[in-house]
Amino acid sequence: CLPNQYLPFHYENSRRGNWGNQIEFVLTSVGYAVGLGNVWRFPYLCYRNGGGAFMLPYFIMLIFCGLPLFFLELSFGQFASLGCLGVWKISPMFKGVGYGMMVVSTYIGIYYNVVICIAFYYFFMSMTNLLPWTYCNNSWNTPDCSGVVDPNSYLNSSLANATRSLLTGVSEVVNRTKRTSPSEEYWKHHVLDVSDDIGNFGEVRLPILGCLAVSWFVVFLCLIRGVKSSGKVVYFTATFPYVVLTILFIRGITLEGAFNGIKYYLTPQWEKVLDAKVWGDAASQIFYSLGCAWGGLITMASYNKFHNNCFRDSIIISITNCATSVYAGFVIFSILGFMAHHLNVPVSEVADHGPGLAFVAYPEALTLLPISPLWSLLFFSSVVDEIGTDWIIRNKTVVTLTVAILGFVLGVPLTTQAGIYWLLLMDNYAASFSLVVISCIMCICVMHVYGHRNYFKDVEMMLGFPPPLFFRVCWRFISPVIISFILVFTVIQYKPITYNDYVYPGWSLAIGFSMALSSVICIPIYALYKISSSPGATFKERLRHACRPHPKWGPALQEHRTGRYAPMASEDTVEVRPLKEKEELKPEPKEEKKEEISLTIQGSNGSTNTHNNPNPSA
Repeated sequence: CLPNQYLPFHYENSRRGNWGNQIEFVLTSVGYAVGLGNVWRFPYLCYRNGGGAFMLPYFIMLIFCGLPLFFLELSFGQFASLGCLGVWKISPMFKGVGYGMMVVSTYIGIYYNVVICIAFYYFFMSMTNLLPWTYCNNSWNTPDCSGVVDPNSYLNSSLANATRSLLTGVSEVVNRTKRTSPSEEYWKHHVLDVSDDIGNFGEVRLPILGCLAVSWFVVFLCLIRGVKSSGKVVYFTATFPYVVLTILFIRGITLEGAFNGIKYYLTPQWEKVLDAKVWGDAASQIFYSLGCAWGGLITMASYNKFHNNCFRDSIIISITNCATSVYAGFVIFSILGFMAHHLNVPVSEVADHGPGLAFVAYPEALTLLPISPLWSLLFFSSVVDEIGTDWIIRNKTVVTLTVAILGFVLGVPLTTQAGIYWLLLMDNYAASFSLVVISCIMCICVMHVYGHRNYFKDVEMMLGFPPPLFFRVCWRFISPVIISFILVFTVIQYKPITYNDYVYPGWSLAIGFSMALSSVICIPIYALYKISSSPGATFKERLRHACRPHPKWGPALQEHRTGRYAPMASEDTVEVRPLKEKEELKPEPKEEKKEEISLTIQGSNGSTNTHNNPNPSA
């Protein structure tokens, strides 16, 4: 049984606000983590890295890095009730980690909104009785196009009759060396109209530019007006994507050749398992999908009640997130197996190995469903509404408008004919290497600078029980060591990124490395600044002072500042004393410190969740 102080959650942060209930936090966290990273990024990384060869390192990284670090970030933010910058009162010299998180989130926000705008585009194009990627008789199609739908059956019968004859063209034999699907040609030649080089921007794709403007306009409206979602809406937006994925899954596994795609998905190619690039991609996808090192997890958890069981939450959310990725993989690869069977090519060659994979496979499946425009509309609406829920913030209109315009302008190059090259470059560099480095340094700071015994006691004080042994070992040793090895071997086995057969030039890779380093460089720069500005006669004294916890580090509410966090001097100064076993001091009532009352979080699915004092009556 827990001590009496842990049983009721008597205290809430009335100044800063808390989540109204536990379901609210869990659903918001799932919505933050689950999204395009699962249905878009995971499948294409898995496809690019040999299907089953990617699954093994993915699950290893989940168990030994993803789960422990997810719990670490939730407990970190919840204990201090501070965001990704404020929590570094734990060791002020490492505040640059928080700034690095903000830089990463900025990069991801820019290019992820472009992916969202493409979802908008497909959403709008689905508002028709005939999906434009159904047939091969369009101006953008090539002689190699081979569709699965017989156009004659559609033109000569009603929609209901047409849906019964969708697969009549599957058995047709076409003597071509390389055949492509209508959805792939629609993506490459119509939506993107890809240029031949990353430096050849060509023209701006006006439909995509327009959808990008719509995307940022929605962001702007949500930021200045706010969106108040009832519990019923939250339940719908959290579950509806799973309904659509399930429909696509059932349809996908019933297609001829689907088993071959699933076999490719589950069967490891052992020669690729030894490739450090595969492990690096698996690690980056875990951090990317779960939202580790973005700062959002810390900030969302900071709005939990102090004694909330964030350990349980971390297990539920992490498993839900990764299960969604695996589930989406079954959907994608069953469709790829069908396409490979129809086009008479290996599964590994049926589509691009890039970020456009989802925009080829999902539309292909949607044409095979009864009333296909309706299902297409519903699918892409479920993707689009990831950016339009729970956005509430109190900011001046001018500020939000400036941010929206800046984000739109920075995203314009990604809407050109070379945009797909830049999107892939940002995805590989801005949101890959840096996420891993930031998480590793966070582990080192909390466990070895602040001290693992101190932090374990902090967690026990908050939850009523210490962190499980597995998590303690991972935090101290396993996670940092695995991450370090992956970084070292990734550098040793580094290969320039490619987009299909296109090899990126050196100057573009230099830009990619600059983006990756721009977030990581915040850490040493701020550390040097903090050391130089700290009091002390020698470098060692200044270093020790810069690493020492700030006097106000600890629980936000005075009711929770017990033991070594109990006040000693005045009401304005609270000293964090060295850890003493069995030390229990009675807390004195204090005035709650003022905190910010609104929050905007960029989610790992590209969404922005805003929390604005959800329980003002507390």
